[in-house]
Order: sequence, then structure tokens, then C-alpha cells
Amino acid sequence: MIAVLHRQGGQRLSPLLAAFVLVPFAVEAVWVFWPALQGFWLSLLRWDGTGAPEFIGLANYAELGGDPVFGRALLNTVIWLAAFGGLSVLGGFGMALVLQRDRRGVGFYRAALFTPVVFSLVVTALVWRVFYQPDGLLDQVLAAVGLGGLIKPWLADPDTALYALILPALWRQIGYVMVLYVAGLKTIDPALYEAARVDGAGAWQRLRHVTIPQLKGVNAVVLSVVVIDSLRSFDIVWSLTRGGPYHSSELLSTYMYATAFQGLRLGYASAIAVAIFVAALSVILVYLVRAFREDS
Repeated sequence: MIAVLHRQGGQRLSPLLAAFVLVPFAVEAVWVFWPALQGFWLSLLRWDGTGAPEFIGLANYAELGGDPVFGRALLNTVIWLAAFGGLSVLGGFGMALVLQRDRRGVGFYRAALFTPVVFSLVVTALVWRVFYQPDGLLDQVLAAVGLGGLIKPWLADPDTALYALILPALWRQIGYVMVLYVAGLKTIDPALYEAARVDGAGAWQRLRHVTIPQLKGVNAVVLSVVVIDSLRSFDIVWSLTRGGPYHSSELLSTYMYATAFQGLRLGYASAIAVAIFVAALSVILVYLVRAFREDS
């Protein structure tokens, strides 16, 4: 922080510039860093939220290793991260490639894809509950195209509940990722594409050797957003299935909430929260380290 407040050569920054650095840092310290430290400390306690807390060290973390519900929630979270994260990146990037050019009607399609982002996750869940309900829109479409044999209780079947929840999450996330990639595509110098065409590069080669390498910075932002959103996904799951049936759609976030506010085990829930934080940080750091090595 001290180094940030000095220019090269030892000249001190103006008070205005120093304020732009210190004020956001102070806000982050109060609203992010301090609560995070408190959460870690709470994970070392046994506390029901009302009585006196009892320090138990790493016992909560040891219990995680033998908790079958935590193991199921961890596996579901990995599946969610891979499916939701991967499909949202591919879908958002694909839509950005199609809609990046300014042409007639493009603004309407961009707005239509981005509109679900404006809706709250609870509203999104209510919309998709109607979609998935018995004799709902999905069942009617399957029956109309002669696939009535595939009809099942999508949210009540342990084999389909988790994947049925990924669709409404994607419906909301793809538009957000698309906007990020459209902004990144706008910054690419058109001269690079012209030079590639002159060299005889086709559309796929231009995408592979020009577009994707120029989006490294945007990819880092998209990865961070997708990983964080995947690991903190809660509203849609809780509104539609509450992690059921039989924990088949349980995520770390929903298990943490249920443990804290239904089981009244705030220390154990904090240990789950720390596990979520470590998982998110690990994925992001691995990507960043790899990206920096490629650039160096």
C-alpha cells in the first residue's frame, strides 16, 4: 500500500489520488476482509448462535471429511461448476461472436439475451417452476413432438433435479457473459483481422490465432465471474428444490445455509464457507498463474 502512494523517484501522490486508493481499500477492509477473518475464526468454534461459543480448533474441518452430505454437495458443486461454468462461457462467447457487429436488429437480440440478468434469481426460479411443473410447458412440448415417454417429474427425480436446475441458471448467466465478451471483442484491432486475411487465414484460423489470444484479459474476468457465481449459486436451487430430493441437488452453498440457519451449527457452516472460498480461490489462481507463465 505504501508503494502505491508514491510515484517513481519518491514523489508523493496528490491527496486526491491517494484517496482513490485508500477509500476503496478501507471499504473492502470493513465489508470484505474483516468479515472473512471473522468467518474463519467462527469455523474454529462450536456455536449455535445463542449460547456461549466453544473453541474446538480444526474439529469442524475434520468432520467435513467424514460427512456424506458434504461429500455429495461437493460433488454436485463440481458438476455444477463444470456444466454451468463451461456452458455459460461457451454460450456467452458464441452469442458474442454472432452479435458483436452492429447491424439491423442486433440491439434487440442483445437486449433480449441480457434481460434475464435483470430479473432477480427468485423470480427466475418462479418462472422455471411453471416451466417444470407437471403438464407444464416442457411436458407439453415433449408430448407435442412425440416424446411423451421422456416426461418425468424433473425437479422431484434425483437423477434429473441437479441438471434441471442448471438450465434456468444458464438462461440468466449467458447474457451476462455475452456482454463481457462483446466488450472484449470491440477492443480488438481490426487491422489484425485484415492482416490475417491477407495471409490466407480462414474464419476458424482467425478465431483461434487472433480473437482468442486477444481476449486473455477478458477471459480472466469471465473465469472469475463464472467461478464465483457457480460456487455461490443458491437462490435458484433453494427456491426450486432446497437441495433435494435426498440431497441430489445439494450444493455447498445450500448445505451451508441449511446447516447454519436450520441446523443452528454456525461454526460448522463457517467451515463449509471457508471450503467454498478456498475452492474459488484455487481455481482462479491456477488460471492466473498459467496465464502469467504463458505471457512471460
